Amino acid sequence: MTLLLDGQKIQGKNLKVVANLRIESGDLSGQTSNTEKAHKGFKPKTLAVTMTIPFNLPEQLRELMRLAEATSSGGQLHLYRVVNDTADAFGVRQVEFSEGVSVREHDSLSQWQIQFTLSERQSNPEKVEGRRPAGPVKAQVAPGAVIGETPEAPATPGLTGFEKALSKIDKWLE
Repeated sequence: MTLLLDGQKIQGKNLKVVANLRIESGDLSGQTSNTEKAHKGFKPKTLAVTMTIPFNLPEQLRELMRLAEATSSGGQLHLYRVVNDTADAFGVRQVEFSEGVSVREHDSLSQWQIQFTLSERQSNPEKVEGRRPAGPVKAQVAPGAVIGETPEAPATPGLTGFEKALSKIDKWLE
């Protein structure tokens, strides 16, 4: 199995990639035994990568750490174009390192065991959500304000509070 980030091959042995899609949902049952759930959307897909690097090739580990620590302008994590069979089958095209990189020495072999997670960025669901039209904005009324009167456009401009009250009484008497 091969893993390329921006065309650069991730060096290591026994490379395994596990793809995950988290689907958020909320429980609607309250205090009952109802099984209703509310769909809250799809979270970014992740690729959990495990591999080993022999102790006699520390430059491979240094290169991986350089990629993991890379940032773009503004201090944001670098966004990589990923090439991998599992990522391609899962529809993942762009990723960034997330949740850290774990490196530990193997108990009996002269090698490091490495685990890291790549999180999808600019996914199709994210693009679709960005293209959806925004819902209408409802006018908000301040506490104590008359319903139908908004702070931007008062019902009767230029009147004092006492005059507004008298105006309401006049309208009621008519």
